[in-house]
Amino acid sequence: MILVTGGAGFIGANFVLDWLRDAGEPVVNVDKLTYAGNAATLAPLDGDARHVFARVDICDRAAIDALLAAHRPRAIVHFAAESHVDRSIHGPGDFLQTNVVGTFTLLDAATAYWRTLPGEERDAFRFLHVSTDEVFGSLGATDAAFDERTPYAPNSPYSASKAASDHFVRAWHHTYGLPTLTTNCSNNYGPYQFPEKLIPLMILNALAGKRLPVYGDGRNVRDWLYVSDHCAAIRAVLERGTPGATYNIGGWNEQANIDVVRAICALLDAQRPNPSGASYAEQIEFVKDRPGHDRRYAIDATLIERELGWRPAETFDTGLAKTVRWYLDNAKWIEGVTSGSYRQWIDRHYA
Repeated sequence: MILVTGGAGFIGANFVLDWLRDAGEPVVNVDKLTYAGNAATLAPLDGDARHVFARVDICDRAAIDALLAAHRPRAIVHFAAESHVDRSIHGPGDFLQTNVVGTFTLLDAATAYWRTLPGEERDAFRFLHVSTDEVFGSLGATDAAFDERTPYAPNSPYSASKAASDHFVRAWHHTYGLPTLTTNCSNNYGPYQFPEKLIPLMILNALAGKRLPVYGDGRNVRDWLYVSDHCAAIRAVLERGTPGATYNIGGWNEQANIDVVRAICALLDAQRPNPSGASYAEQIEFVKDRPGHDRRYAIDATLIERELGWRPAETFDTGLAKTVRWYLDNAKWIEGVTSGSYRQWIDRHYA
């Protein structure tokens, strides 16, 4: 059995669903169910005895200790995090609590648990921490992509909190010997993503006839990684990664934000034409840039390819087409997550 934190969030839920489909090993799924955690995403697992869900805050040490003692997992895969840069600007305290204090709590509990394991189980145990490329800061247009030796230079409260959590994971390995693994991934997209993030926000706003707000000049560049590819990479790291190592996971898909939005509009024009007859691209509107907006991220994923044999299966074109199709086909899930409070937050933020 493995224990997964944040397994009702976007990446975590995709990981749990893929894991139980492909590996079949039981999962203890720990999630606080904040606004971005959605139990409905896990509905396909209703009645599946291999999936044990626990609504627990990762900062609750007693609850984490109890889960470890009861289920005795062979590994912890730690996704749980506050992850939206815009929210971190307006409310950084939540990011410090979840991403830093929560990770420390898990590390401390995992170390105490790991020390109780018998020899072979102790040697096989792993703590895999899922992080972000944003800890490396911003790149210029011609700079080399981030690799595992790139110095940390976080520029937002979100990326600073993730950088801090990465450092704690490293310290727990070097100080206490906990067999940790860290992954730093590029921007994920795909099914079940909460619609505050760029791709689902643009899809839903376009269909609703709303403006498509693009920060600044729209030329901020991100490396886009389809979520199922990310999940496959994490499985490879968990299975074959070297304890104490860090692996960068990217899609080899650098795209400017405005090009992503235009590609979404073109797919929607073809698959669900605007009743007005106009292209959805006519709804694009450039808005004031957010504070400290990093210009470019890019991941060099050579190490994980060379050591573990992983490469993304999806191109940006194939992954985006699957993503748009999923949102068109899953109106019920979308309705469930776009609550009144969420719509109010979007209206305030992008006003």
